[in-house]
Amino acid sequence: METEKRIVILGSTGSIGENVLRIVDECPGRFRVVGLAAGRNADRVVRQAAEYGVPRLALADPAAARRAAGSLAGGATVGAGPEAVRELAALPDADLVVCAMVGMAALGPVLAAIDAGHDVALATKEVLVAAGALVTARAREKGVNLLPVDSEHSAIFQALADARRLPACVRGRPGEAGPGPHAPAEPAIERLWLTASGGPFFFHPEIDLAKVTPALALNHPRWKMGPKVTIDSATMMNKGLEILEARWLFDIPADRIGVLVHPESIVHSLVEFADGAQLAQLGMPDMRLPIQYAMTWPDRAPNAELPRLDLAKAGALHFHAPDPARFPCLALAREAAALGGVATCAMNAANEVAVAAFLAGRIPFPRIWESVARVVAETPSAPGTPSLDEILDADARARRRAAEILA
Repeated sequence: METEKRIVILGSTGSIGENVLRIVDECPGRFRVVGLAAGRNADRVVRQAAEYGVPRLALADPAAARRAAGSLAGGATVGAGPEAVRELAALPDADLVVCAMVGMAALGPVLAAIDAGHDVALATKEVLVAAGALVTARAREKGVNLLPVDSEHSAIFQALADARRLPACVRGRPGEAGPGPHAPAEPAIERLWLTASGGPFFFHPEIDLAKVTPALALNHPRWKMGPKVTIDSATMMNKGLEILEARWLFDIPADRIGVLVHPESIVHSLVEFADGAQLAQLGMPDMRLPIQYAMTWPDRAPNAELPRLDLAKAGALHFHAPDPARFPCLALAREAAALGGVATCAMNAANEVAVAAFLAGRIPFPRIWESVARVVAETPSAPGTPSLDEILDADARARRRAAEILA
């Protein structure tokens, strides 16, 4: 029997975290959960700990940690506050840290996991969008692997992992001495293609975006998601953020990462190689598949619970180019990437402020990207890799400036 992989789940009470635990159930004998972290959902994380026999917990909210401590059983312990989450991410007996925390709060724990020598399965966009240069440099220094969880980046990861090549975000296969059979992927790649659903507006050019209400923008035709990511889908900023993720995961310039609207959501992304060949990963839209691949890499584990794609029943697949004038966030992400320094961090922070203002009914829909563009334009470019302090300072400054612009 193979050794169980010991995992820590950061953000265990969200949808990604819950799916990680489903995979633990569906792949018996492969995983043992040694740590769980959440924000403030004390009741849920305590139930998870009891069900999976988890000895170590952390809650970012101290009041929630106190509630959890009062109901824990079986000798489990709970830490309180952001520092406790970072300590959990660095547990010495972990093999893999799955990061599904929300927002910039994930950056510190991810760096702590990397510094502890743990591979990280990463589902939090903001970590690479805001601090991609810092995080990937630290991962190279420590010799750890960054394993993408988003379905689009997992698709590219799988397409790149061919016979003689590893994606740029991993250093080698477990158990190998040295860096492993890693060869730079970039010379063989012409372009990466991220697929998108199109959100609520792509197939409705008759809709005047200046008159869009929050209720209309939240009416996604395919997925039920949280309000922030649903608005990002409507503006296509979610694909802008994914361009920046892909730029750091795969070491490909942002201007060579394209977007295709694919309403069937069967092709999860593609790699176009220098010889004209294109490789794609296809499958039913179920987040457990990319999550499981990150958890089991470099192996593929059988899982009878995952849905199977029947191409004969799927029928025709369609692809469309997004209109850059109607969806300027794609170009905005590439512009921020070209500026370097903390520009992408500022873009991410300003977008969060603008989306919150739109959802509160304080600004019209187009003001989201207009205000973000203004913040990015005011952010000075700088060579080199920004430090953690510089990133956190840029995040705070961009939030303040976006709030001023939108006041």
